[in-house]
Amino acid sequence: MKGELVDRIRNALRVVIDPELGHNIVDLGFVYDISVFGDAVRITMTATTPGCPATGFLKEGVTRRAARVPGVGSVDVEMTFDPPWTPARIEPAVRASLGFAAVN
Repeated sequence: MKGELVDRIRNALRVVIDPELGHNIVDLGFVYDISVFGDAVRITMTATTPGCPATGFLKEGVTRRAARVPGVGSVDVEMTFDPPWTPARIEPAVRASLGFAAVN
């Protein structure tokens, strides 16, 4: 049941688009963790850099989208830069479309 809710939340977050890179935050590897405690959800995520001007926009979008998922009562979004985001976290097809070289 928890796994299904996490999957529904992750799918809902696919509509949150990073304005800089033009792809959703899930495929970009910005979502580090989704934890469920009853109906409370904690999402740990990042952005490209600590000074990213879109951080507030992304956090607000994640909060709104996750809160709309049936079964979610409250949402806490934690921004972290540990570990730092790198292009290696991007889904391979998206990474290729963005012009990043293959990362081994």
